[in-house]
Amino acid sequence: MKNVIIYTDGACSGNPGPGGWGAILIYEENKKEISGASKNTTNNIMEMTAVIEALKILKFKCDVTIYSDSAYVVNAFNQGWIYNWQKNNWKTSNKESVKNRELWEELYDLTKIHNVEFIKVKGHSDNEYNNRCDYLATSAIKTIQ
Repeated sequence: MKNVIIYTDGACSGNPGPGGWGAILIYEENKKEISGASKNTTNNIMEMTAVIEALKILKFKCDVTIYSDSAYVVNAFNQGWIYNWQKNNWKTSNKESVKNRELWEELYDLTKIHNVEFIKVKGHSDNEYNNRCDYLATSAIKTIQ
């Protein structure tokens, strides 16, 4: 099975406000950068969108390692929140509706296609790919402002 590394980041100018996302997909010696923006969104939505859009590009089942500085995204999988939400009809432990349910459902479905591992990276530090994703995300915001 092919091993793909994905770095992602989302950004928002105001929260909510104009937002952008960026991702880098790495397979062997190949790198692909993608990004996009939305006029009225949140940082969490952009973080999730980056992962979703990157996974949607993959054409066949892969072993995927996703590096993200979003505790929201990483912890949802690594701490099992998403599995509990799904089991509880998309309700939180406080019985409130899960925010961004449609995106969570799409992301969950995409992670079932591949063997996905989420790794939390420290944002705005010395990680070259995370910094590049941040640049892609913030640059995308400028295209809609």
